[in-house]
Amino acid sequence: MTDLQPVFRALGDPTRRDILRMLGDSPMTIAQVSDNFDMTRAAVKKHLVVLSDGGLIHVEKRGREAVNTLNAAALRPVFDWIGTFDRFWDTRLDALKSAIEKDAANDTGYDTGYDTGKSND
Repeated sequence: MTDLQPVFRALGDPTRRDILRMLGDSPMTIAQVSDNFDMTRAAVKKHLVVLSDGGLIHVEKRGREAVNTLNAAALRPVFDWIGTFDRFWDTRLDALKSAIEKDAANDTGYDTGYDTGKSND
C-alpha cells in the first residue's frame, strides 16, 4: 500500500492547495507562484518543497530557474483511498432507499404515531 501521509500533509494546507490549482493551469517558477501570495519567496519555496516531497509536483531546473509542474497522477492513490468510503456510502444510501421504498409501499396513510384526541368516526 502506498504511504499517503506525505500527500495528505501536502494537501493539508490551504496555501498548498491553492498552489496546486495554479500549477494545474500551467507550470510556474517560484517567482510566478510568489506573485500570487502575500509571503516571501522563501516561504513559497517551503510550500513547494512539501508539495514535491508529497510527489504532487515535479521541479525541473531550467538554467537558474526552477519550473514547478503539477503531477496530477500522484493524486490517484488519494482518490482510490477516498473511493473506499464512496462504496461505504453507496451501500448505506442504497439500503436507506430500499427501506424508504418498502415503507412507502406498505404505507396506507400518514400516521404520526400519537393520539391527537380527535375521533374520525
